[in-house]
Amino acid sequence: MRRVDVCWDTGGGEVPVGTLAERDRRVYFEYDAAFIDRGVELSPFNLPLRGGVQEAPPTPFRGLHGVFADSLPDGWGMLLMDREFRQRGIGRERVTMLDRLAYIGRRGMGALTYHPATGPADRGTDEVALDTFAAQAGAVMEGSEEEILPELLRAGGSPGGARPKVVVGVRERDGRLVSGSDRLPDGYRGYIVKFMAREDPADAGAVELAYARMAQAAGIHMPHTRLFSTPAGARYFGAARFDRPPGEKRHVHTLAGLLHADFRYPEVDYEAYLRATLYITRDHTAVVEAFRRMVYNVLAHNRDDHSRNFAFLMEPEGTWRHTPAYDLTFSSGPGGEHTMAVAGEGMQPTRKHFGDLARTMSISRVQQERVIDQVADAVARWMAFAEETGVDESLALGIELRLRDVAEKTLTPRS
Repeated sequence: MRRVDVCWDTGGGEVPVGTLAERDRRVYFEYDAAFIDRGVELSPFNLPLRGGVQEAPPTPFRGLHGVFADSLPDGWGMLLMDREFRQRGIGRERVTMLDRLAYIGRRGMGALTYHPATGPADRGTDEVALDTFAAQAGAVMEGSEEEILPELLRAGGSPGGARPKVVVGVRERDGRLVSGSDRLPDGYRGYIVKFMAREDPADAGAVELAYARMAQAAGIHMPHTRLFSTPAGARYFGAARFDRPPGEKRHVHTLAGLLHADFRYPEVDYEAYLRATLYITRDHTAVVEAFRRMVYNVLAHNRDDHSRNFAFLMEPEGTWRHTPAYDLTFSSGPGGEHTMAVAGEGMQPTRKHFGDLARTMSISRVQQERVIDQVADAVARWMAFAEETGVDESLALGIELRLRDVAEKTLTPRS
């Protein structure tokens, strides 16, 4: 029987959480009695804090509980992980989900760690050359079988999302970059840096930075974001890690993991997101914030709004709040629709759909109109944000035309 010990590390040392065990491809978890006494609910919906063995459902996370699945990457990170296992002579069919958690070890997103760790050690001192990483990332995505740089395995194997990316530490005083998926040396700040996917325009990084600044203007809490310029002339989008404040780690739970929802399919809608927000935060202002993020995604034509692109962060005392928003950019979504529907509408949500959902969640007419107007005003200034971040003019104009069309169809007439 395969076993993996789970710990909770908030920066002051690792505390045992419990033990995962796998038998006949089924996964079981049991909390440590001392952790139960702490009263910290790491996953209140689907892994309640109680004694006894709790079996994970077979779907949607290939036999894992959602809170542990949140520690694993998806597309890009899984590809790197599979390549590393293959280089060790281990076929993908032999790799279990507990093998994957052990491979992640201390390098996962959030505050959960897995032992014994079997993946590459993260020394935090390997200097990073983004152009080199980007070139090899592109080759990997194209199916190249060349040996992967150890530095890329350490830096690129833990972050979520389908696009190639790495986690790095940035020294604030001079911009030196080191691989940084776990602890960083003093004076460094953790970032996730994204490379381009095959279908992305050359200015994808600048577009995402403009979207981040536009979201801030819309009243959405964002992490610190920037472009990383390289000697080869590339510009890569980077966002500061909100799960790694200096000297700390924070527990993060995605909406998908919380609800045990398959983010690849439209299983969750915005009403479920707002209701989960109210339940986990017990704060109506957080529900209004979720409503704001929904309105932004609609008006900014961010239709890749699946349930893993929303998450909650646990404070040290055990309360929950939204993480800063992430993965906001111009995108078309599955079949041209929003992944998460608004009051049943995915193709073209309108002000009426906003209002229907707002009433369901006891958001007043004054609150909803204030949010809609602030978001609409920010999105109407897209060209200014695009110019500020250096987005190619023809690309910016193409997005502008689409945003105008969305605004016209969404905001008129008033409900």
